[in-house]
Amino acid sequence: MDESFINLPTSYLLGSVPAVVSEEKTPSSQEDGDEQQSTNNWKGVFSISSYTQYFNVDTDVVLNRLISSLYPISGDFFSKIDANPDLYGLVWISTTLVFAIASLGNCATYLMHRRSDHSTSWTFDVSYLNVAACSIYGYVLIVPLAYYFLLQYLGSNASLIRFWCLWGYSLFIFILSSVFL
Repeated sequence: MDESFINLPTSYLLGSVPAVVSEEKTPSSQEDGDEQQSTNNWKGVFSISSYTQYFNVDTDVVLNRLISSLYPISGDFFSKIDANPDLYGLVWISTTLVFAIASLGNCATYLMHRRSDHSTSWTFDVSYLNVAACSIYGYVLIVPLAYYFLLQYLGSNASLIRFWCLWGYSLFIFILSSVFL
């Protein structure tokens, strides 16, 4: 066995996904500098490469943040997101919540239909997915944005990315509760 794998941290083992490692500057990466400059104007908003820094998290970091979001009394969650806020929780936790709500809503209608009427066949209702997506994504994007503008109006120095990071990871408890209920 190769001895270079003996002293690896646990984040490289057991299916862990490592964070994105930035490459060194080479003459061929000078074009990337032009792309980084374009992220400062409106063209950068529509570029996927301008959002890679917000998804630069390791599996261990995400798991640590998820566990910390379940225990808000300890108060260490803010120190964990302070150095590197990400949008991983906002995107993937809210997407998981959308599908969990839609599928469990359909499961509930199936169970109610099975109990009450045996003569007709049950059909899957796709509108649950639309309602769940509109309500969850609207809640996830608009409420932190409103808090951000309120704090900006009151003169506080708030970061919108930190708000979205905090809000996204705080939704993890709803995934667990939707499964248990």
